[in-house]
Amino acid sequence: MRADRSMARIVRVDGAFGEGGGQIVRSSVAIAAVCGVATEIVNIRARRPNPGLQAQHLTAVRAAAALCGAELEGDRLGSERLLFAPRHAVAAGRYAFDVAEARAGGSAGSAPLVLQTVALPLLLARGRSNVVVEGGTHLPASPCFDYLERVWAPALCALGLKVGLVLESYGFYPRGGGRIRAELEGNGPPRSLERLHSGALSTVEVRAIAASLPAHIPQRMADRARSLLAKEGIAAAVEPRRVRAASPGAVTFVAACYEGGYGGFTGFGAPGKPSEQVAEEAVTLFRAHRQSGAALDRWLADQILLPLAFARGSSRFTTDCATAHLRTQAELLRLFGLAAVRIDSEEKTVAVKVEPAEGEA
Repeated sequence: MRADRSMARIVRVDGAFGEGGGQIVRSSVAIAAVCGVATEIVNIRARRPNPGLQAQHLTAVRAAAALCGAELEGDRLGSERLLFAPRHAVAAGRYAFDVAEARAGGSAGSAPLVLQTVALPLLLARGRSNVVVEGGTHLPASPCFDYLERVWAPALCALGLKVGLVLESYGFYPRGGGRIRAELEGNGPPRSLERLHSGALSTVEVRAIAASLPAHIPQRMADRARSLLAKEGIAAAVEPRRVRAASPGAVTFVAACYEGGYGGFTGFGAPGKPSEQVAEEAVTLFRAHRQSGAALDRWLADQILLPLAFARGSSRFTTDCATAHLRTQAELLRLFGLAAVRIDSEEKTVAVKVEPAEGEA
């Protein structure tokens, strides 16, 4: 990997461009850690109701800094400017991060998003790493743990990157308190990816999870998901789960495995929201993706771009939607000089091609 570790070059990122949220911060510091390039991010989340770094973003920044000894400026809650300057190559090892430590009174910020920030740098480093992240594990606007386990990790493994995940405790809003353990091991640069069609549907798995709620909640979600999928001619493996957590919460997660792709679809509970509606939301997302014939779901599409930028050779895949996150991730890769990403809308799918810059792998 490239290792320009001087302050002679500073990549400047406008945190308000594209989707304008925390993804820009997390991806920028992950890339900076891998490449050893100083990075300045301004206008962080400037258009959000609560602009600047929040607890989850701050934890991700400090976690990435711990991997490469980065010097930080602006690493505080509410800061709209951050300077991240790596001092050495990313070191594999044992790490532990807790989102609650970033804010007095704690936080349920997303543990999966923090884990994803440090995963790529550690997977591209020499050696095996053990990472523990505490925080929220099942939150809206974030991949839940089940998505990481059933979609994200298998996709990385297909690239030759070893990812093992264990959920040690659940964490829902507002108290969080969840705990994820990850074993990470790279084996050289990632393999390139060629996934243009989903192909035949192999399996569908449903997890109907309710934390600190009556037993009928997960059962109702499970029954509704099973019924809707049966109408599609799908005999899914459906599991209602009643678990313990510091805060109550409910999730229905649908994992789909195809001959040529992956998909994960989540419905989140909320006070006053019928259990059946939670299941319906997850199944509706699955149905839309299946009808498109795309190989990867819209969330994996942007999450897979970073590892593909470091792969040997170009990659091509299809997804069901060109999200703002996908386009933002593509622009970040261009800005850092890592890869050119072409995104073309077709009749039912979106075709994505990733061309790593010469010398990056």
